[in-house]
Amino acid sequence: MPTFFATAHRKRLLFGKYFSISLISLAHVLYSVFHIERCLIAMHDKIKIFSGNSNPDLAQKICNSLGVPLGNARVRRFSDGEVMVEIGENVRGRDVYVVQSTCAPTNDNLMELLVITDALKRASAATITAVIPYYGYARQDRKAAPRTPITAKLVADLITTAGVNRVVTIDLHAGQIQGFFNIPVDNLYAAPVILEYLKDRFSGEQVVMVSPDAGGTERARAFAKRLEYSLAVIDKRRTGPNVAEVMHLIGDVRDKVAVILDDMIDTAGTLTQAAKALKQNGAKAVYACATHGVLSGPAIERINASDIEEVVLTDTIPYAYSDQVTTKIRMLSVADLLAEAIRRIHEDESVSSLFV
Repeated sequence: MPTFFATAHRKRLLFGKYFSISLISLAHVLYSVFHIERCLIAMHDKIKIFSGNSNPDLAQKICNSLGVPLGNARVRRFSDGEVMVEIGENVRGRDVYVVQSTCAPTNDNLMELLVITDALKRASAATITAVIPYYGYARQDRKAAPRTPITAKLVADLITTAGVNRVVTIDLHAGQIQGFFNIPVDNLYAAPVILEYLKDRFSGEQVVMVSPDAGGTERARAFAKRLEYSLAVIDKRRTGPNVAEVMHLIGDVRDKVAVILDDMIDTAGTLTQAAKALKQNGAKAVYACATHGVLSGPAIERINASDIEEVVLTDTIPYAYSDQVTTKIRMLSVADLLAEAIRRIHEDESVSSLFV
């Protein structure tokens, strides 16, 4: 009998020991889950994302990707056209991100960005990051003629003076515009989004990547290398502002699918002239890709009348045309790319891997 009781006592001790260890382990797990949840709540409470009127849909997609609500801000006009901004929630000590492309109407959207920034600065936001998917005035980055301004630098000074601490943008027209700012600038690239689409769209096809001018050769070469496409370059001479004349083609496009790659499409003069030259040189089909779809003036009419099968753009600039106007436009979203950049900036992680 004593042996039986001794054995039972040892079993109780052993069970109590394991039970205690299990409770401790469970407590550690619960603490870890609680700590992670607290960190997520803290991060979401610390991040505030606001939007002007230029691209609210993109701002909402970024918020959905991050799992945070879009900030409450009223951006409206007085009867005389002045911009009025009211921030509808507390931003004191928060890291604030303002999503605003300075696309058409360029001056209105730029002024909105400046006024929103001033409102946030006066509301004691800890940091203000301007997320500018499309940076307007970027093409005025040098003195192209006597007595002309360098407006890209002027706009950089305005944004910095307003109180922005950091700028996040996509595919600047010229990379050296980053040097116009005296604050950090993250110039992301839409290449991963476009590359993924092209890889799926033209799997098994003979494709040639085409640069519409000599300046875009490096960009087209990088795409061609990653996708294992061949490369062609179009020699273009301008006869006036927004007027392009194609001279000749360098490279072989005969019986291949030609994909024209550019950073932006404005009046589509360069694009449609390039498509015409490619068709004349025996291209089987012509497609086009660009990050920014400015699409001003006669752009849509030119695209509709051209030999281009499809134009792939990203939503750095909202597409303002209905499906009835053209069926040749396909939009890809950069919301996840921008959301990941915002998350990394907020958590002090490296953003450099997003530049590739």
